[in-house]
Amino acid sequence: MEWKEIAGNWVLVPRHPVGIVHFLGGAFVATAPQLTYRWLLEQLGKEYAVVATPFVNTLDHAAIAQTVLNSFDNAIAELHDRALLRRRYLPTYGLGHSMGCKLHLLIGSLFDVERAGNILISYNNYAARDAIPLVQQFTPTFAVEFTPSPVETTNLVRDRYRVRRNLLIRFTNDTIDQSTALHQLLQQRFPEMVTLQTLPGSHTTPLGQDVSWQTGTNFTPFDAMGQWFKQEIYRDLNQLKRAIVLWLNPFSHVSNLSNR
Repeated sequence: MEWKEIAGNWVLVPRHPVGIVHFLGGAFVATAPQLTYRWLLEQLGKEYAVVATPFVNTLDHAAIAQTVLNSFDNAIAELHDRALLRRRYLPTYGLGHSMGCKLHLLIGSLFDVERAGNILISYNNYAARDAIPLVQQFTPTFAVEFTPSPVETTNLVRDRYRVRRNLLIRFTNDTIDQSTALHQLLQQRFPEMVTLQTLPGSHTTPLGQDVSWQTGTNFTPFDAMGQWFKQEIYRDLNQLKRAIVLWLNPFSHVSNLSNR
């Protein structure tokens, strides 16, 4: 599987994609999502066309949302023009981690987009002073805040968010997650259409990578520790992948059982 750079996005397209996933990563790891989220995105890329849009974090999150949406649309158009993606209907899903969740929420609130659903992992909506502690040290006399602010974001989602079907994922060891409050907000807007799952892991679990561990001629205690470490990483990553895939296609579980 080979990543392609298309209109400023990093793209994976399988031979027969069953849908399109637009991925947006966390604030400080979003500039190279094809590297920082490689394992997870390549797993999804076996069935879905994955468009991972890099971005640089600024205080204007609404502007970032518009920029990444334009970039995604340009990538889809170029994929069609280059015959890398057939011109037929494919359901499009947003997939976000951390700040990427907020951007997908803003896209679904501020712009007229067609989405079959959004998957929001480790959502948080902190004020700038909490998300970037150093910002107040450099500008102590100014009130620095994200646009829209946390309160404004909540109000936008409450009043204008259009994506009905949503999967929210939080991790057991994530102290900055705010998915519970978002779940309550979305449930009020779209009753019975929002799922919240709690999985083992931490805020950085989606960033887990393929750990290659080669044992020596003689299996040592150090090798055993390495194998255990690899299994622990893969356990949480695989549970995350399974939760996403099952939500994207609830019949995949039935299919997997029938193929055993």
